[in-house]
Amino acid sequence: MQIVIANKSHSVYAEIICNTIKEASKIRGTGIAKRKPAYIISKMENGNAVIALEGDRFAGFCYIEAWDHGKFVANSGLIVHPDYRNLGLAKKIKQLIFKHSRTKFPEAKVFSITTGLAVMKLNSDLGYKPVTFSELTDDQSFWKGCQTCKNYDVLTRTEQKMCLCTGMLYDPKLNNKESSKEVKENVFKRLKKIKHNLFLKKEKNVK
Repeated sequence: MQIVIANKSHSVYAEIICNTIKEASKIRGTGIAKRKPAYIISKMENGNAVIALEGDRFAGFCYIEAWDHGKFVANSGLIVHPDYRNLGLAKKIKQLIFKHSRTKFPEAKVFSITTGLAVMKLNSDLGYKPVTFSELTDDQSFWKGCQTCKNYDVLTRTEQKMCLCTGMLYDPKLNNKESSKEVKENVFKRLKKIKHNLFLKKEKNVK
């Protein structure tokens, strides 16, 4: 298994990456913004992505987005092909994309919004802390990327203050990994349950 910084030569995998993201979104039901192949290719060409390959077979992917003139960086679109799940691959991809982000944008705050418990745990292990959306970028270009998520209406109803996703932040100035206590997985489970109960009940009442 090779996990490398993607480049232009990997553009042939853009279509299968988008399809894998799309299918995962259907299964999970929440929390994955769809992307077009041209967008994925642009990330590869700019050296802002990580790809995992087993020979010439696509196995996993993640990319970097920079916001507020590089003050904030997000590691987005983390996906593992179904044939390679439950092998610890997501963790390896996440570790490399995080390291790459810190190298390219050493002063930037690295953030994530996700509904996935596994991703929350990976983030926590890297030093991210759960935060409110107000502590994340206010660059509207980022939040517009949520429009393809089925829960976008929740984000708009709350005036961008919260959603089913949990916001997480790594601040290099606070040296999070050294100073913060690890957030246990059951904390994320409780948080996710509270959000689902809160927003899904509202949807039922509206209907």
